[in-house]
Amino acid sequence: QVQLVESGGGLVQAGGSLRLSCAASGLTSRNAMGWFRQAPGKEREFVAAISWSGRITSYSDAVKGRFTIDRDNARNTESLQMNSLKPEDTAVYYCAARASSTDNSYFTTSFYYNYWGQGTQVTVSS
Repeated sequence: QVQLVESGGGLVQAGGSLRLSCAASGLTSRNAMGWFRQAPGKEREFVAAISWSGRITSYSDAVKGRFTIDRDNARNTESLQMNSLKPEDTAVYYCAARASSTDNSYFTTSFYYNYWGQGTQVTVSS
């Protein structure tokens, strides 16, 4: 059984930083991973993606230059370092993993992910 557990969310002032982590268990193959977020009243949106190799990353325009995604395959974790946070970054952040992928594949659409975490709340005050 696959489980993704996010941690690291919280309340931070605008301009501050947070680091989200996602601990994965039960994954049995190479897996592209990603982060999505959903603000109240809005659809879930793509934030960042990383290939299984870690060599390929992708970011939404809204977070490019401020957020960094990385992963540690030996520890089965992925992380999202969020800097220069803005009130519009407030949302529930979800970790996602694809059942299998090639070493350098990455995905920016939720449709392609098979597993999801329960989400962690990030609130940025102005």
